[in-house]
Amino acid sequence: MFSEFAFNIFSTSIDKYHVEDDVYQSFHNPYSKEDIEHLLYRKNWIDTVQWHYEDIIRNPEINPDDALVLKRKIDASNQDRTDLVEFIDSYFLNKYQSVDVKTDATINTESPAWAIDRLSILALKIYHMKEEATRADASLEHREKCQVKLEILLEQKNDLSLAIDQLLADIESGDKYMKVYKQMKMYNDEELNPILRGNK
Repeated sequence: MFSEFAFNIFSTSIDKYHVEDDVYQSFHNPYSKEDIEHLLYRKNWIDTVQWHYEDIIRNPEINPDDALVLKRKIDASNQDRTDLVEFIDSYFLNKYQSVDVKTDATINTESPAWAIDRLSILALKIYHMKEEATRADASLEHREKCQVKLEILLEQKNDLSLAIDQLLADIESGDKYMKVYKQMKMYNDEELNPILRGNK
């Protein structure tokens, strides 16, 4: 199933990041650019680095200048994340372009890639909640609470994975069809963001 295939790649990315556990470490994609694995691995790496950016920026002692630099990095990361989701949807559009769509086919509330985006974030939540549930220096109460949360996240993973695989099966059979809307984010565009336009 595609969801399991993707989740395994996300887990590989997360494990690799945590070898150094440094947002400034160099990035190497082990997969060929022609393969969907390349996009999935890159997508999760962006999510993983941004997860840790978000931790750092919440430090109440952070220098304001450093916080501003980090905010810019988070903005750029969000744009990269959106671009990767759109590339992944392009893969599915191409894959299913020859499907005969049934006349009563329906559209889904989100595209396959945006559902896969949620699976990537969920992989990070599971990784870090598992860390908390087994953290040796944490209290028993803390570990038990985190274990309960971990079990909920794992249930959510099963449900989301099933939904992704069902959506892809429905698209492949022509019962659903894909219609992708570009995100058209406005805040990074010099023509659409009035502040950036005024400073140009």
